[in-house]
Amino acid sequence: SSDCVVAEQLCLSDSTCNATYRTLENCALAKTRLLSLDHDSRVRCLNAELDLGNSSLLHCKCHRRMKRQEHCLRIFWTVHSSMTDGYFNLETSPYENPANEEHWKTDYNKLAALVSGKNCSQLAGDATNPCLKATHVCNLSKKCFRLRTDYASICTKGAGSDDVCDRRKCHRGLRNFFEKVPEDFTKRILFCPCRDEFCGERRRKTIVPDCSFQYNTKPNCLWLLDSCLEDHICKSRLADFQQNCQPVDMSPDGCSLHNHAACLQAYMGMIGTPMTPNYVSNSSVEVSLWCTCENSGNQKEKCDQILGMFESNKCL
Repeated sequence: SSDCVVAEQLCLSDSTCNATYRTLENCALAKTRLLSLDHDSRVRCLNAELDLGNSSLLHCKCHRRMKRQEHCLRIFWTVHSSMTDGYFNLETSPYENPANEEHWKTDYNKLAALVSGKNCSQLAGDATNPCLKATHVCNLSKKCFRLRTDYASICTKGAGSDDVCDRRKCHRGLRNFFEKVPEDFTKRILFCPCRDEFCGERRRKTIVPDCSFQYNTKPNCLWLLDSCLEDHICKSRLADFQQNCQPVDMSPDGCSLHNHAACLQAYMGMIGTPMTPNYVSNSSVEVSLWCTCENSGNQKEKCDQILGMFESNKCL
């Protein structure tokens, strides 16, 4: 099976595969706890991965919108834990190719026509503010409106007072919105084309940056990366982003996979993780992580590479 949850069940029902998988679980657990493995242990872990051979477990994937996504991703990284050794390039995405996934049928255009037909004064700015129009269209979809309202209320709690927002809950709400609402809605809200700063501000505030994006001071990007690699969802989204947004100088479109739609989808997947990106200002389409590479010591090059995946990525 290409589904890791089903593949795990098949493996556990076979005594040989079960024993190999349990070894890999111990290897992954040691890595999660940052325990240094001795040479024999590392060899044992690598051999266990090789022992899976052509097992469906070795080739399984997860779906972005599946119900047991975290469990599925944990299985994937248990089997592929050796891939993250010593370097942040994660080699391959645990997610199915977007082309293989179901395309959600949406009624965006029908709702957009309804919005355009209204002569309400509040919609007067729609023609010049695509972000405002995209929001109004979202409000006509029960699901889009409900999930957008959910994350907005969570992410704005504590704003303007001494209370600190619950960043973890805010991130979960954002992931819910971008995973469960059809992309016709989410892409138009997040990537709406702006010609003025009022529109740009609305676009930048889509993800409520005070809670989901900004800290009081910019942390080091390596700290953000460490936080990400400790989280199965974030690590998976980063692997997906690196695979689908890999820049290539020699390529006419700047992308190694020549698929900008997949890159934008992967970028949206980073929102609601410890490495949440956003627009840097109201007047440009430049995006970045909220972090700095100052005081990175001898890891400055690695830090710059992480930041550069967002700041100077031709594919993105």
